[in-house]
Amino acid sequence: MLMSYMNKISRPPEAASAIVSVRMSPGERDLLEAAASQSQTSLSDFVRRRAVEAAELDMMERRAFVIPADKWPEIEAWMNAPAKTLPGLRKLAKSKPVWED
Repeated sequence: MLMSYMNKISRPPEAASAIVSVRMSPGERDLLEAAASQSQTSLSDFVRRRAVEAAELDMMERRAFVIPADKWPEIEAWMNAPAKTLPGLRKLAKSKPVWED
């Protein structure tokens, strides 16, 4: 399940077409509308973006998850693949931290 989720989020974003209906108090809606206005976006876009961000954080913070047996070879291949060199990260690691200036 996690791999199918990861495959979905690594692709270019799809057009928002699925509908989720949420009940809330008038005060909660007012707060969300104010935050959306501050972000210069629609209420729908603001709520969608923030809900997706919260879900991504929740998924990343999980300490244990189940990998279906049929997906294990795919996971194992990913774990055993050679590390990718990231020149920007290597350069950053060699630079002096700002707090040491």
